[in-house]
Amino acid sequence: MDKVLRMRAGAENLYRATSNARVRETVALELSYVNSSLQLLKEELEGLSCSVDADGAGSDGITVPMIPLGLKETKELDWSTALKELISGHFGEDSTSYEAEIRELADLRQAMRTPSRSEAGLELLAAYYNQLCLLDARFVPPGRSLGLLFHWYDSLTGVPAQQRALAFEKGSVLFNIGALHTQIGARQDRSCPKGASRAAEAFQRAAGAFSLLREKFSHAPSPDMSPASLSMLEQLMTAQAQECVFEGLSLPAPAAPHDCLAQLHLAQEAAQVAAEYELVHRTMAQPPVREYVPFTWTTLVHVKAKSFHALAHYHAAVALCGGPSAPPELLALQQVFRGPPAPSLPQEPEERRKLGKAHLRRAILGQEEALRLHAVCRTLRRVDLLQAVLAQALRRSLAKYSELDLEDDFFEATEAPDIQPKTRQKPEVRVPSLSQGKAADIFHRLGPLSVFTAKNRWRLVGPVHVTRGESGFGFTLRGDSPVLIAAVVPGGHAAVVEACRGGGPAEGCRRRGREPAGGDAAAQH
Repeated sequence: MDKVLRMRAGAENLYRATSNARVRETVALELSYVNSSLQLLKEELEGLSCSVDADGAGSDGITVPMIPLGLKETKELDWSTALKELISGHFGEDSTSYEAEIRELADLRQAMRTPSRSEAGLELLAAYYNQLCLLDARFVPPGRSLGLLFHWYDSLTGVPAQQRALAFEKGSVLFNIGALHTQIGARQDRSCPKGASRAAEAFQRAAGAFSLLREKFSHAPSPDMSPASLSMLEQLMTAQAQECVFEGLSLPAPAAPHDCLAQLHLAQEAAQVAAEYELVHRTMAQPPVREYVPFTWTTLVHVKAKSFHALAHYHAAVALCGGPSAPPELLALQQVFRGPPAPSLPQEPEERRKLGKAHLRRAILGQEEALRLHAVCRTLRRVDLLQAVLAQALRRSLAKYSELDLEDDFFEATEAPDIQPKTRQKPEVRVPSLSQGKAADIFHRLGPLSVFTAKNRWRLVGPVHVTRGESGFGFTLRGDSPVLIAAVVPGGHAAVVEACRGGGPAEGCRRRGREPAGGDAAAQH
């Protein structure tokens, strides 16, 4: 990994230094290759694999790999100078007394650079994102920046990007929240209903993160955060969630060959998954996304679209050839096939057998095409599990076809119609729960955000000394660290002092520390 990091540093320096367009294009290609290598090494280091080990390649419960998204990387950042200048210049505080808070913020950022691939990692990223929102509200003046340079690497290309806007930092963290959800989803054991459900939830949360990012952050500094890329990622995660739904429906009690209605439901569910992946593939093929989306992704999405189309025809064939059908089943069969107009369903068993055989032919052709596409991509060829799933599906279709093939079938002009996509559980785009990372404002000692922010223009008048009388200081306090003067008692010592200074009401003033036991009280406006 150290070697790859050194290669990336050298390529990055050349990318920044050169002004030659051809050289920059070559270096960008090298950065993309290095970025892919680095992501794979990190996955190995974390024990992350996009495929799940299955017990036996011959079982029906094996699952195909999903596409996890690598996290954006960032360089170290020194908050100290910029925040200390604001604390002393705008808020009038001793900036050295806030070193612990600045160190806490720096430690939180350092930790979120390498989150664990778990719920704890999501909580860490959410906690830092919430602190960034508080920092934005307190320290960023209107129309200005903190003066810090935020440096992040593109997740898809590895090309570095820099911006001074705190929104870039927030957007990058939100992107990583979505990316981490994809990795958690890809790690689930989807050969059991519980794992398939957890995976579907994770991919829906990922889609929600990318949707929120696309809506909130319009100025994309890098390709992976452009509206086109985020739209593609949202579609991809929705398709993967839909695939998990199909797996969950087929796992608890796989449809029996003679259960016509169950087979029809699976046929339509598979057609729905295929339709989702077709949409993703079309999006990936459009510029500018096609310029930087990994070829492995595009190929895998295409393979899945073909495979699930074939699977839909297989289940339709099993439903047609399952024996005599009751009227409700005949009506359901009629609604499965896509029109318009909807093709008339054969009433005779022999005619239905021939139509089922036609669907099996389409299933076999689709599965053969999926295997061919799989063989085109060198990276996918190394994914043995994917090839095992595709080959198993083809063998199953061929076996079923041989059962239906009769010697006297000389004329087989029946053309199998398309399957109408339909699902009983449409995945929702769910925004990740950012409240799970809610934490106290690190810089709460500066005062309430409603008053003490860089957006508000106010000045420090200085300490006001009030002598305690028989009835006290003449004001009431509220809160703790900092203490707020809630009200000034009319006619009291504080009101007299305020009148002598020519000031207005003291409500909202702030006093440092605790109320003294006796003597004078120092109130600071």
